[in-house]
Amino acid sequence: MAAITPPREYQAGHQLARALDQDLADRYVRHTLTGDPEVDEMLAELDGHGAALKHGWIQRGIEGGADAIPDAPACARELFDRIAEVPSWWRPGDELPGCRAFHRHSQMFLGAFVAGVLVEGFSTLISKSFSITGRLTDSGVRRLKQNNRHLVEIFMPGGLDRQADGWKLSVRIRLVHGQLRRLLARSPEWDTEAWGVPLSSAHIAFATSAFSALLLKRATQLGVDLSPAERASFMQVWRYSGHLMGVSPELLFEDERSGLHLQRVGALCEPPPSLESCQLAGGLINAAPIVAGIEDPPTRRALVRKIYRISRALIGDERADQLRYPPARTLGTLPALRLAYRGDLLLQRLLPRWRGTRQLGQFAQLMDLSHYENRAMNYRVPDQVHAEKDGVL
Repeated sequence: MAAITPPREYQAGHQLARALDQDLADRYVRHTLTGDPEVDEMLAELDGHGAALKHGWIQRGIEGGADAIPDAPACARELFDRIAEVPSWWRPGDELPGCRAFHRHSQMFLGAFVAGVLVEGFSTLISKSFSITGRLTDSGVRRLKQNNRHLVEIFMPGGLDRQADGWKLSVRIRLVHGQLRRLLARSPEWDTEAWGVPLSSAHIAFATSAFSALLLKRATQLGVDLSPAERASFMQVWRYSGHLMGVSPELLFEDERSGLHLQRVGALCEPPPSLESCQLAGGLINAAPIVAGIEDPPTRRALVRKIYRISRALIGDERADQLRYPPARTLGTLPALRLAYRGDLLLQRLLPRWRGTRQLGQFAQLMDLSHYENRAMNYRVPDQVHAEKDGVL
């Protein structure tokens, strides 16, 4: 295979990553130069038919597949046919242990998601894309709720069936990324030689690995204890969701071990967090109390300080300092959280009636923290680079 010339910002990290895994490092960097060829081709074709037709075809295609868009270009019908094909490694029912585990520990999974892996996922150069569009910096609360909703929906039993919301939201994410990729590539704000392709194949794979394998690791640090079968099932859910989001087969993990390895190699390839990464991390953490409905300013500030401290304990001082976190002492933070959570689980086992009440309240909180203002889903993709001009978040 021809020698790789990485984008300028990746060159130093690529050499470090090659010392760990030369083949994977080369594949990762190669994918910073590619997007999602199938979706990119389809969207280019749809753009030539006007916004109204394009959005209608996408809406009906996600809802009903190729049969629902007989008037659409062939490339669109073919894409929705391919997306509807269930991969050979996915067996309905295998997701149930992972779904039960997620909902049994949803409070800690969401905590690990916000304080850990979302921050780590956006520490890559993907932050450039979201910063330019404003889809996190200006709309952090709504985006955090949307991220939560996607997580909730894919972990509903049957959530990745063709007609379920987890399936549809995963495909919608793929199409939104594709449209933003097209818009950013034409924007004078994007530097392809330095950063590669916007919302590249590498970044989508990295994020999927972080939101799955790394999420399991961070949740374990907070006291979540899953069986090997539950962990494997959890990873299968994210593997299928990643497949639907367009992760290239060359970078789609098979299990927890390969997911963590991809995240580790990808993190080495990436440059140190940029100013945009710092802004996104701070925006996510400051949005969390608002998402939780906390209105009292002193209480909100106290919770932000607590989340910063937990996040620093999860991701480590080096990464926290790179992201310009405020100083904080973290000694004992994670052991105290684990002890408190395991005490809570023990009480649930000893008091079955209280366990039912506790789990019902946890599920209600999960709904409150997710974007459910409007049950009818709108799958329109953006037409403008900047969110404030477009209205699609």
